[in-house]
Amino acid sequence: MTLDKHELQGIGRIERRTMPRSEFETLLADHGYYRTGSAPANGGRLKVWYGHATHDPIESIHSGDGRIVITAYHPGPQP
Repeated sequence: MTLDKHELQGIGRIERRTMPRSEFETLLADHGYYRTGSAPANGGRLKVWYGHATHDPIESIHSGDGRIVITAYHPGPQP
């Protein structure tokens, strides 16, 4: 999993493999996304969700301390 593997609606493809959380959240906020929640994820990591008024939600995986964003993607329809 790396940040540069997915294209995000309204943002495009991020060209870096990882990114500091503060920089990532500023990028998302600048494009109208807002944080909606978080929960523990596999491997001691942190899962964080972001919403948007017109684009699909984003799900991201952060390092265990929450300081580095490892990947982000649109999860698609939920069952």
